Amino acid sequence: MDLPTVMFYGNPVRAWLIALAIAVVLTLAAKVVVYAVIRRLRRLADRTENQVDDLVIGVLERTKLFLLSVLAVYAGASSLVLPPRLGTWIGTIAVFALLLQAGFWADRLINLLILKYQEKNLETDAGRVTTMRATGFLVRLVVFSVIALMALDNVPGLDITTLIAGLGVGGIAVALALQNVLGDLFASLSIALDKPFVIGDFIVLDTFSGTVEQIGLKTTRVRSISGEQLIFSNNDLLASRIRNFRRMTERRSVFNFGVTYQTSPEKLAAIPVMLREIIAAQPNTRFDRAHFKGFAPSSLDFEAVYFVLQAEYGVFMDVQQAINLDICRRFAAEGIEFAYPTQTVYVRRGASGEPARDA
Repeated sequence: MDLPTVMFYGNPVRAWLIALAIAVVLTLAAKVVVYAVIRRLRRLADRTENQVDDLVIGVLERTKLFLLSVLAVYAGASSLVLPPRLGTWIGTIAVFALLLQAGFWADRLINLLILKYQEKNLETDAGRVTTMRATGFLVRLVVFSVIALMALDNVPGLDITTLIAGLGVGGIAVALALQNVLGDLFASLSIALDKPFVIGDFIVLDTFSGTVEQIGLKTTRVRSISGEQLIFSNNDLLASRIRNFRRMTERRSVFNFGVTYQTSPEKLAAIPVMLREIIAAQPNTRFDRAHFKGFAPSSLDFEAVYFVLQAEYGVFMDVQQAINLDICRRFAAEGIEFAYPTQTVYVRRGASGEPARDA
């Protein structure tokens, strides 16, 4: 018996071997071509400054050999005489593979564009980077939705119109079941569009504070001052009061101190003038006011207010330290003493010299 002429599933074994050879050769050829193109583009990218070739390389790197093999099998099967139903399903699977590969390429392209934009604008405009990430998610959602609909439209015997109507009803049930997740998703979009904070901002939320590292679809991740990562639900985050310190342009400082009751009225009147001179002498400051505030049980209290014209906390503390040291020097030179909690007891004596007793 001549094996190549033996019929199998309507085709001689020779035809099946030829179809297999075509599939193998096309798979290897596709792999070689993709590898050669990537290698050539990398050489070209080393000599050019434009980013188009880098994008093409990144997209081609997401080429899946398995999906190319499916397309190659379809090409090999085209040389066979197959039952209509089997041929239709092989064609459908090939369309699925092609659409899925297109989805991988599109996803990679979107990712690369966002990364390039982030590298270029993160330092100057982090808000736009956040918006681009949210936009990238929406674009991916649209792309894969279109791919899924196109794939379903190629399924034999499937009425996509009825399916879409059924998905609409099912979508309502899913939305009700996943309302917390969807709430976080829409909160993420709100953060991206409204920009109450962006990546790199230092925020304070209740008793927590830190620098925003990542704004995701469900959570926002913040790196605290002590080093640990704090994770907040986007929905809860927007429902809270957030203090954004990065957008601070200047810092207001209010400080109080007290002097002893033995301080003369003349020196008390001179203290606000001293405070004005000391604060005004510091760089990056704007004096607001200084007053003899009131009488405390063991001190005469003063209050001073000024602004540091830079938002950095380190600069603010340097200015406050310099002011405190100057106040100590001036008060020492003028003989003014700071008050501290004290209590003086006055004892009234009678005619006999013994302490008088109250009835």
